[in-house]
Amino acid sequence: MGCQCEKDCQKQEDKFAFIDRIIEKYKGQEGAMIPILHAIQQKLGYLSEEVQAYIAQKMEVPLSEIYGIVSFYTLFCTQPKGKHRISVCLGTACYVRGSGLILDELEKQLGIRVGETTKDGLFTLEACRCLGACGLAPVLTVDEHVHGRLTTEEIAAVINKYRDE
Repeated sequence: MGCQCEKDCQKQEDKFAFIDRIIEKYKGQEGAMIPILHAIQQKLGYLSEEVQAYIAQKMEVPLSEIYGIVSFYTLFCTQPKGKHRISVCLGTACYVRGSGLILDELEKQLGIRVGETTKDGLFTLEACRCLGACGLAPVLTVDEHVHGRLTTEEIAAVINKYRDE
């Protein structure tokens, strides 16, 4: 039976072997960087500095090019995300109907700020400009599930629904 260090080393090797396969798949294709980064993030969950540096080396491009893409597009993240992603709409319709208060209540109950993940790894809190459900304002999503016409009093129930899953 191997020690934890051996298991961690194997995971690292597997991670880099996976990255190599993705890069090889797209090798020579024009405009392949975003699909490469997306495929890697889908598997690993996020694009750490270590992973970005490895990709830059393998693709023979400056690390700044990789970082520029990762930091520009909201699709990409550089930190681990929680099991559930809560996104609060701060668009005009939602904001005038109280989404700012909803966000404040989420921060209070989860003990985190926008862009952070709870210590137990269950929730990541995000804010966005529009979810396209203005008629349900104020709106938030948990993963792909839309919760509308919310009040601050309902936030605990929403959190507990996903905590208990």
